[in-house]
Amino acid sequence: MKRNVLTLILALLLALSLLASCSNTGTPNTPGVPGGSSETGDSSNPTDDYTLRVGTLKGPTGMGMAKMISDNKTNKTKEISLFGAPEDLSAALINGSLDVAAVPVNLAAVINKRTNGGYLVAAINTLGVLYIVENGETLTSLSDLEGKTLYATGQGSTPEYMLNYILEKNNLKDKVTVEWKTEHSELATLAASGQVTYAMLPEPHVTTTLTKNSSLRAAINLTEEWDKVSEGQAVQGCLVVSKKVIDEHKSVLDAFLDEYKASVDFVNGNISEAATMIAEIGIVGAAAVAEKAIPRCNIVYIDGDAMVTSLNEFYSVLYQANPASVGGTMPSEALYYKK
Repeated sequence: MKRNVLTLILALLLALSLLASCSNTGTPNTPGVPGGSSETGDSSNPTDDYTLRVGTLKGPTGMGMAKMISDNKTNKTKEISLFGAPEDLSAALINGSLDVAAVPVNLAAVINKRTNGGYLVAAINTLGVLYIVENGETLTSLSDLEGKTLYATGQGSTPEYMLNYILEKNNLKDKVTVEWKTEHSELATLAASGQVTYAMLPEPHVTTTLTKNSSLRAAINLTEEWDKVSEGQAVQGCLVVSKKVIDEHKSVLDAFLDEYKASVDFVNGNISEAATMIAEIGIVGAAAVAEKAIPRCNIVYIDGDAMVTSLNEFYSVLYQANPASVGGTMPSEALYYKK
């Protein structure tokens, strides 16, 4: 009898031991397992406190970030740097010192190739910003440029390929003489002083030039001209993100993209206030110029499939004009990040 009771007690203790061991399904030191720990950043962890390193160019490419930069002054959750030249921003991306950057779209494709896929495009942030400024009233349509000399900037980059494409589609490629200047500021000065009659300039240089000479006007909107002859949009700026950050700090990056979109919406919906921020930050020199320029800068936030479709069509035009402009080969679907 005692032996039976003892056997029963031992059986019950064994059963309880088995139940206790089954109740803990996690491995205490296994990364990514509930109840475990991880030595590396977990991309799905909402408590990830990684500080993003962000860069943007001055001008339209950086305007949409104004509210975010202004907010970051009081709540420094990101390291944000302004760059004056695409070459400097490009160098920072190639050496891996930035996680996110607002760049020209052709540069995004080149950087992707130079870094072996180290940076992907997450959103379009700027559509067309090119205009033909005239000193006078003779241009009523693009065809009025026939037989005339147009001064322009951006040779060897997106502005040249866009202009050539538009002229070719309008049978004007060999009927307009294009003289190239190196700096936007140089051409803006020539236009403002009346030394050139027709000048292709980007915003905010258009607005700056118009404020200096009342005889000048923005005669031709090249974004509208692009829309007339192309199936896709004129896309000039985008946001690139580090593949490493996507893999290791996805929650931080996705939260940034949401905040960036909200900043773009704020700039477009609160032009006067945004213009003050843009001037204070140094993206554009004067608030009055920024306020007039914002409506002509086509600041947007386009991501997902719409981004891919628009950029593929635009890259196709750039590739046909000069393969080197997009890194030597036509960009593939691997270029894009869709959160």
